[in-house]
Amino acid sequence: MPASPEILRKIKTLREKIDDADYRYYTLADPDIDDYTYDKLMKELSDLEAEYPDLITSDSPTQRVSGTPTSVFKSVNHSVPMLSLSNSYNFEELIEFDKRVKNILETDDYEYVCELKFDGIAISLTYQNGLLITGATRGDGLTGDDVTQNIKTIRSIPLSVRGGKIKNFEVRGEVFICKDDFLKINEEQELKGEKLFANARNTAAGTLKLKKTITVASRPLNFFAYNFFSSDVQIKSHTEGLAKLKELKFLVNSKTESVNDITEVKKFCDKIELIRDELEYEIDGVVVKVNLLSQQDKLGSVSRSPRWAVAYKFKAKEAITKVNKIFCQVGRIGTVTPVADLQPVFLAGSTISRATLHNFDEIKRKDIREGDYVKIEKGGDVIPKVLEVIKNKRKKNSKPYKIPDKCPVCKTKLEKPEDEVYYYCPNYNCEAQILGRIEHFVHRNAMEIEGLGTSIIEIFNKEGLLNNYADIYDLHKFKKEILNIERFGEKSVENILNAIESSKEKPFDKVLFGLGVRHIGERTSKILSKNFGSIDNIIKATADEITAVHEIGPKIAESVVKFFKDDKNLKNIERLRKAGLKFESEKKSAGFKINENVNNKTFVLTGTLENYKREEAQKIIEDLGGRVSSSVSKKTDYVLAGSEAGSKLEKAKSLGVKVIDESDFVKLIKN
Repeated sequence: MPASPEILRKIKTLREKIDDADYRYYTLADPDIDDYTYDKLMKELSDLEAEYPDLITSDSPTQRVSGTPTSVFKSVNHSVPMLSLSNSYNFEELIEFDKRVKNILETDDYEYVCELKFDGIAISLTYQNGLLITGATRGDGLTGDDVTQNIKTIRSIPLSVRGGKIKNFEVRGEVFICKDDFLKINEEQELKGEKLFANARNTAAGTLKLKKTITVASRPLNFFAYNFFSSDVQIKSHTEGLAKLKELKFLVNSKTESVNDITEVKKFCDKIELIRDELEYEIDGVVVKVNLLSQQDKLGSVSRSPRWAVAYKFKAKEAITKVNKIFCQVGRIGTVTPVADLQPVFLAGSTISRATLHNFDEIKRKDIREGDYVKIEKGGDVIPKVLEVIKNKRKKNSKPYKIPDKCPVCKTKLEKPEDEVYYYCPNYNCEAQILGRIEHFVHRNAMEIEGLGTSIIEIFNKEGLLNNYADIYDLHKFKKEILNIERFGEKSVENILNAIESSKEKPFDKVLFGLGVRHIGERTSKILSKNFGSIDNIIKATADEITAVHEIGPKIAESVVKFFKDDKNLKNIERLRKAGLKFESEKKSAGFKINENVNNKTFVLTGTLENYKREEAQKIIEDLGGRVSSSVSKKTDYVLAGSEAGSKLEKAKSLGVKVIDESDFVKLIKN
């Protein structure tokens, strides 16, 4: 049965929400939804895609490991993908995991290893000839950021391993900050009058991405090792790998245990949850792994997660506090978001004084009022969230919250599109939107102008030097005026101006993303820049022409057309063009030839390939201009079938789709 327009919209919305959550969590280290909400979104999307398999695309969040490496550091390809774990929140889900393991292994003869799930940052360390040569973040699971210099500041990570036969190996583990150390860091921030950090996990993530190694070295980062790979030695089990790590003098958590069955797994989880608050570091659950590597290989993995491991997540911590006031924030595209100002309460390692209320429908549904006492939780131990109102503590004269009809910043009458839950300020010149657009433009995932942070942007705006992002490239004309502002010295101003000049080298897709077109994220910017080639072609394009591009829907097309019809936007673009920014995609080198066998073709991979990992084959196809889908349809051009190919092969034959083997594939990509 074909999917209805409503289902198509739902799938698209879910993908956008998950992609945005991934971007904030992995790139910005500033998540805005908790793990439970994220998992619910992912499950809802997975269920819909299972019902409508023809709608599955290679870029769906269900088909990849979450996350995006930043552009600040050099990229590193992981030799073995760093998969993310599927989550369970109750014992019934653990039992289901155990049933799947038993069915695939076709035996009761297996054991589990239970490890703590640290609330930190996953890291891969590569050693050659006993020396640490690379430290990399997880990134998207296939490619991460090279943070070697920052990793080398962590004293619990050996810079070299001497003696023995093991010379070349890879170690994986978690970088984290202890609870007491995090409190001390915030005490120092408070003494310096600087912004406090939200939690230990975000602080560790942000520290690893700092460019100044001396600052990284001043932060008390720690490391627990939990995975070992090496061709120098044969190991048969995960516990043998942990023993090797200890032998090589890596810090391995002492609370790891091997257990015989899923009942003992539950006992371990219950025991750890009881002592959770006594630990000197933050954890949010337990990781359960099948011990024998041969059994792990047999179990294999799905596109996002290994089948031989699962994370058991503890219930989020809760507290009761008072809503002092409800106020509204205005985003860069005018979105008005209500926020609860709370009576400060300490919860899960940090003091909570604010919680997002998401939208006005959420306030109405939960009947949240100013003066109410509410139960809050730190969802995923990161994001504070209002769970419910404690109605029996409500004052008799309490009144329901009234939705504002005007923008809290510029007082313009708010608007609400019929098909959305959000209210918007339509005033393009609203101060909050101006500052938000500039902050977005200078962000590291856009133009990456270091030194132009929020506080500096606000100062320049008040001084009349910065009223839109095009003004950034005129700041060099006002160097004398800037030097007369308190706290600005010759060196700091020079650094900002140099960063502005360097940003002119950013490719077209980064510039397009920086413009802040509604619904246009990083990936969509790349798609548009690749398909249209220049800003002028996008400006001239009709909504139908934009929608004709693969992966671009009507809502995005409408937003693009509307943005480039606005005279203010066109004037800013011309100013940026004159400043020297790139508004055309890079031309391919003279020796480059498009592979016509692959370009714009859709492939489906099934079975086990002899000479390629599936991720490698997918990357080759995409690098040559092709697309990879997880489901076979009439639009599929090729099904690449390896050994033990299953139902996808049968469907390809029934639809008359061309099936190729590995030798055919090699001929295609060579030609």
